[in-house]
Amino acid sequence: VQVEESGGGLVQAGGSLRLSCTVSGIFRWNVLGWYRQAPGKQREWVASIETSGSTNYADSVKGRFAISRDNAKNTVHLQMNSLKPEDTAVYYCHVRLWSESYYGEGTQVTVSS
Repeated sequence: VQVEESGGGLVQAGGSLRLSCTVSGIFRWNVLGWYRQAPGKQREWVASIETSGSTNYADSVKGRFAISRDNAKNTVHLQMNSLKPEDTAVYYCHVRLWSESYYGEGTQVTVSS
């Protein structure tokens, strides 16, 4: 299973970024999502989308981030708006199939004040 993120970068506070994640080597999944890890902090869950299309968000990003998927391309996106300096972190794509979890290597998002 390969999980590859893209779309990170440097943006000013209030700006937007769109992260993408392409999944290969797996043909079904239960949950696709995003986690992030800021320097000196534990990895935290950000958002997820289930096969039903149901989405969930951490309180810290609710109303600002939107997760979506493209089943035909086996891709999941994270649209991040109204970014804040505290959103600075490495963002990891996550795929869960039953009890198995897979992560990508991450993409850096830096929000300057």
